Amino acid sequence: MPHLTTDDNVKLFYEESGSGVPVVFVHEFAGDYRSWEMQMRHFARSYRCIGYNARGYPPSDVPADGERYSQDRARDDIRAVLDALKIDKAHIVGLSMGGFAALHFGFTYPQRARSLVVAGCGYGAAPNQRQQFAAEAEAAARKFEEGMAKAVEAYALGPTRVQFQNKDPRGWHEFAQQLAEHSSEGSVRTLRGVQKRRPSLFDLVDRMKAITVPTLVMTGDEDWPCLEPALLMKRTIPTAALVVMANAGHTINLEEPAAFNQHLADFLRAVDAGAWPHRDPRAMKQAILGR
Repeated sequence: MPHLTTDDNVKLFYEESGSGVPVVFVHEFAGDYRSWEMQMRHFARSYRCIGYNARGYPPSDVPADGERYSQDRARDDIRAVLDALKIDKAHIVGLSMGGFAALHFGFTYPQRARSLVVAGCGYGAAPNQRQQFAAEAEAAARKFEEGMAKAVEAYALGPTRVQFQNKDPRGWHEFAQQLAEHSSEGSVRTLRGVQKRRPSLFDLVDRMKAITVPTLVMTGDEDWPCLEPALLMKRTIPTAALVVMANAGHTINLEEPAAFNQHLADFLRAVDAGAWPHRDPRAMKQAILGR
């Protein structure tokens, strides 16, 4: 199994397929590198596609020290993937936890990103939900401490995942099975170190305004915690476009793979052709009908 080593000596499992311009896929909390299989198959025909498991997700290492899990570590692990594979710049595609990592990567290492895809990103970001999210993250961590089976029973049927189950019971069952194979220790440390402690998107507006990398924000229209943050990113990032997928929940790359792949393909083509726009400042004036 191929592994690479981060700057703090954590081994990360990865796989790659295809050749050409690199695309790195960064998974969500309830997923792993396998979550991107339908994207890897599709895009490896034209791109060099890389998927990896975050720290805490075997066959990547599961560090015992909870302080080795954080939003900054998740961000820097993307850089570690690029460095180990000798990639100067790549398209960075992240969902949920991976979307947060992709956004923070864009803040800190814009010169290493050809583009950013920030999908399903925003859980716990709303100012009036911060305490609720921290409490729910801690409650979820305690469930995962009791073992994966009990935790998965609750987590895989959250209010933004039932859409997937209703549309594609077979696909949802595979997702839940893969979640059940995760490390309970890694899941607990990720919930407490990355999810619970990450900063609110609403506190990062000034950093968003400085992004010049082409950015695609994607969300399902029933991914309730991510709708308002998606609009925030669209309004604030001057290179951002927003895709809202109809009647869709959180795991949009699994729930609606064909539509997700089409939106992503159109975005990557525009970026690689040098045709992705920077927003005209006139579009941000407060007038409704005219100037």
